[in-house]
Amino acid sequence: MHHNMHFLCFVQAFARIENHYFMNKGFFPSDSFLLDNIEKIKHINTVIVQGRYDVCCPMTSAWDLHKVWPEADFIVVPNAGHSANEPGTSEQLVAATNKLKYVVKEK
Repeated sequence: MHHNMHFLCFVQAFARIENHYFMNKGFFPSDSFLLDNIEKIKHINTVIVQGRYDVCCPMTSAWDLHKVWPEADFIVVPNAGHSANEPGTSEQLVAATNKLKYVVKEK
């Protein structure tokens, strides 16, 4: 029972934070703010990891980002949805993290 209470508290807190961001559109002044201002972050080494069947964050959003930021690696996980805990997605996120840790060490 004790473990379930902590989990429920986490889920409720996570949902509140997530909904707060959704209701405020991520605190961006416009829907296209990131795409319109990509020049400000293009210098950052980035890997975009997108689940093929993600219905929360559609593939078109990741593709639109990659089109204006071709320097970023773009990985589509073929049998994954939205969760970072899906095997293919977590594998790609770990690979991206491992790749980027060497970039940080070089600087």
